[in-house]
Order: sequence, then C-alpha cells, then structure tokens
Amino acid sequence: MSRRYATQFAHNEHVQQVFLASDKNLRPNRNGNYYLQLQLADRSGSIDARLWNASERDYKDFDNGDYVMIDGSTQLFQGNMQLIINSIRRARPDEVDEGDFMVRQPAEIDQYAKRLAEILRGIKTPELRNLAECFLMDEAFMAKLTRAPAGMKNHHAYQGGLLEHVVSVMELVLLVAPRYPQLDSDKLLIGAFLHDASKVDELSYEREISYTDEGQLLGHMVMAMSLLDAKIIEAERLSGEPFPKSLAVEIKHMIISHHGEYEYGSAKLPMTLEAVALHHLDNLDAKINSFSSLIADCPNSDSNWTQYFGNLGRKLYKGAGEE
Repeated sequence: MSRRYATQFAHNEHVQQVFLASDKNLRPNRNGNYYLQLQLADRSGSIDARLWNASERDYKDFDNGDYVMIDGSTQLFQGNMQLIINSIRRARPDEVDEGDFMVRQPAEIDQYAKRLAEILRGIKTPELRNLAECFLMDEAFMAKLTRAPAGMKNHHAYQGGLLEHVVSVMELVLLVAPRYPQLDSDKLLIGAFLHDASKVDELSYEREISYTDEGQLLGHMVMAMSLLDAKIIEAERLSGEPFPKSLAVEIKHMIISHHGEYEYGSAKLPMTLEAVALHHLDNLDAKINSFSSLIADCPNSDSNWTQYFGNLGRKLYKGAGEE
C-alpha cells in the first residue's frame, strides 16, 4: 500500500505508518484522565494527533524527534484534520524511508547554493560584495543555510527551505528592480539574502523543527544584528576599508522591518524603498509557497476546492478539472 502523507488525509481514514514525532505533551482532560497530544510530520507537513487515556509510560516511550509507528484513524474536528491514535511506538530502522521526510534532494539544494553564490558575486557595490563574500566563505554558516527550514509551519517548513526561500526572493529582486530604477538593487539583494539569515541558529532542525533557546528568547531579527556586526568586521578586515555606517544601518533596517507590520513581529515599519520592496517580495514568495502546498496536499481530489482553512478564513480554488 502506497504511503499517504500527513496533509493528504480525508476524514475517517485508517492510518498505519511511520511519522516524525514532535511537540508531545501529556495533558489532563475534564474527567481527570490524561491524553497525549503531539505533532506527526513527514515531508508534506504535519498533522495534530491525540492518544486518549494515555499514561506517563506512553509519554516516555518515545522522544521528540523520533520516528514512530502509528496505528489510528483520522477525524475532522472543527474544520481541522487530526489523527486519533490507537497505538504508538518507536519505529524500527527498517520501517523508516528517509525519502518520506525529505522535501528537497541534495542535488536540488546544491543548485540553490550555486545560484546564491552566483547572484551575490554579481553585486557591483564593493562594500556589499565583500560583505556577501564573508558569508560565502563561512563554511559553518553555509552548511547550516543548506539544511535550515524557513519556518516552523507557515512556509518552506522543511530542510533546505530557507535556502530555497532566500534564493527565490533574490530572483524576484532581479526581476523587479529593473522596473523601479529608484531602488538600489544591490542593497535589496543583500536585504533579501540576510532578512532570514539568523534562522540558521533560531531553529533546530536535525530531525524535528523546533526553536533553539536563543531563538525562542530573541528571535531571528534580533539575532541578525550580532551576526551582521561580526561579518561587517570581517569585511573591513578583508578590504582594509571601513564599512559605511549608514549602509550598515539601512541593512539592519531592512532586516528588522521585513515582516511589514508590528502585529506580524516587525520591530519597525519599512521606511526605505528597499525595505518596502523587501517586505512585499518576501511575503509574495512565502504566500505562494504556503498556498501552493495547501492546494497540492488537499485530500479533496474530487472537488475544485480545498477544504476550509480556519486560519485563512477561506477555501482555496484548485482550478477546474479536465473537461
């Protein structure tokens, strides 16, 4: 039987297969009993799961980041699909197919890395090109960039997703900047490269995706300030010239304002043309990735519409079928 992925389930399906476990919690219910709540993930995304009448032993039988064998059934609850577990155990190595949990293959990631270097080395402003080179020469940073996801759930939430997202936004800059000569394309390219760069340390992603302590306490926009300062010092050492303070401030502004609104976590509203452009290009790529995944993974194969998404307040149109 072929595998069904986490985001493809319909209501009342029997499920017996391996998932990656995360976010497990043992919670009391109104009757004084306990239930186990967790996330079950594969390369398509994740699904909420429950084990009713759970015990401390059930909770301790596996760890976050373990592959687990699940037997259970799906249930649509308040518009969201969840998996009700009958039994759960650590999966044996022979039961795990790593391909079920890998969205991007190594060859694809290598191509993104090559394209990133190509774009950055095409920057004409010497100070910005030197700064970019300091990141490219940092083997530890680049190794993390090729593995990191762009987020926990919302978009590009898989290993290699951050690099894919960064390169996609930079490609958008190359398309849009020539249409608006008032934009400094080199500044905007650096902003696109660095806007999420500190997610390499904000998130943990060896198997499950979770926040590091530093990421939980500070967040990637705050963490980016110290990362950028350190690389500017390296760039000054490399070039023998001081890095313009005003340029450093503008780069930092793009990073801390790229979420666009205070309610979405921006420390500042975008106040430069490049910051305004970065916010919209970043949001465009994130939304297209997120919505495309929701449409592709929709279990309603006999409908032109997805199920209703409570967090979006809408269904999504998949397009008319073949006539």
